[in-house]
Amino acid sequence: MEPRVAIVHYHLQTGGVTRVIQHAVHALSARGVRPVVLAGSRPEHPWPCPVQVVPALQYEEVRPATTPKALLDDLRAAAREALGGAPDLWHVHNHSLGKNLVFPVALRMLAQDGERILLQVHDLAEDGRPALYRRMLDTLGEGRIDRLASVLYPDAPQVHFAVLNRRELQAFAAAGVPTGRNHLLPNAVDLDMEGNLPARAAPASQAPLWLYPTRAIRRKNLGEFLLWASITPEARFGTTRGPANPAEWPRYQEWRRFAAELRLPVSFELGEQPGATLAGLLAACHATVTTSVAEGFGLAFLEPWLALRPVAGRDLPELTDDFRAEGVRLDGLYRRLDVPLAWLDRDALRAAAGAALTRLHEAYARPLPPDAVDRALAAWIRDGHVDFGRLDEPLQRAVIRRVHGATDERSALHPGTLGAGMPTGAVVAANRQRIRHNFGLKTYGERLLRCYRALLDAPVAPPRPLDGEALLDHYLAPERLYLLRT
Repeated sequence: MEPRVAIVHYHLQTGGVTRVIQHAVHALSARGVRPVVLAGSRPEHPWPCPVQVVPALQYEEVRPATTPKALLDDLRAAAREALGGAPDLWHVHNHSLGKNLVFPVALRMLAQDGERILLQVHDLAEDGRPALYRRMLDTLGEGRIDRLASVLYPDAPQVHFAVLNRRELQAFAAAGVPTGRNHLLPNAVDLDMEGNLPARAAPASQAPLWLYPTRAIRRKNLGEFLLWASITPEARFGTTRGPANPAEWPRYQEWRRFAAELRLPVSFELGEQPGATLAGLLAACHATVTTSVAEGFGLAFLEPWLALRPVAGRDLPELTDDFRAEGVRLDGLYRRLDVPLAWLDRDALRAAAGAALTRLHEAYARPLPPDAVDRALAAWIRDGHVDFGRLDEPLQRAVIRRVHGATDERSALHPGTLGAGMPTGAVVAANRQRIRHNFGLKTYGERLLRCYRALLDAPVAPPRPLDGEALLDHYLAPERLYLLRT
């Protein structure tokens, strides 16, 4: 008999986690499992499984007043109504992100009651979200990291963790999660679920289009994309969407004004034009680009291959090494975009690193290591060059102005060409096949059911806290500092 599963998230609005839940529902349904999804509000579109609304799951700013016990009672009642009995396990998404301050306490109570819980972590407040972390630290943890960890991360045989990549797998292992309860669960990759078909050949009558399929928030490193637009001859560049968060708009608009000032061959928000579809944009492009400095899973490295479009741009080996291990060729990526340190003020660079590290550690209530700035700069600077992606917007604009229209200066950049070594032909087709097999819905369903079975076979014991200090140490390492993430 297949287990009764309650999948829980704050909402089912269009976005990354909602898409993961959709994939899980489809994969489970194909194996005879009929879950219920519990969310804080009604979904925007019809769902292929029952959905129960529990209003107190909504974000902190809009949820109705409640208590952890009342929320737990509501969750249990909603699940029983849809499943015809109590869930055999609870599959919970992003519980520790700080979006709802009652939900983690309710889950801690669920763990104390011996319920089996799979905590699937897509994003962490410890990783570049200091405001959310500090809100939880001050309220749930009463200012103490160990107390907060006891709420967010119950360590018990009946509580398992599912993470997207080996970076998080290592982080939770360092915090104390044993191997048998620490599951690698990469996202499914399936363009066809959205009605997208394999792309046609790109039009040969126009200059090649380098497409950045992204919502242009700060960590997407738009400045690096514009740098390539400024030095790549006879090419067009385009992004698909602007930011959804109003706080992101001032920086985004500044980049748009800068691109217009330099008359760069860039079109913004192509995906928001009337009649635009991702399938159509992929069909029209020469290749896709990513210059992001941080991702949760890294769909941008995989999805375009399904439409027979290669990927160029910035490598994120913490993520992409997982994909390479599955046989995906990503030869058009670079790990650094080096520019001469002599082009920048080294003292200003050191001051920017020091200020960012100080702000970050203060926000997380952690002491700044005495060698933090030196460690950060050692990661940034190599052989008299600094990685462009580590810079903030003013420093990036200074570099772009220097190389724009100055052909002799461009030779100082390394790499000097976007997409050098990018696969074509048979390799593109092979990548598509490997991604379909290794990251398709069938494989995702098999991995998810393995997590469920391990959880159902686990004994039950009182929960203890994980090591919250170790988790913070992992993400606050100065070597990981990017000014665009502060």
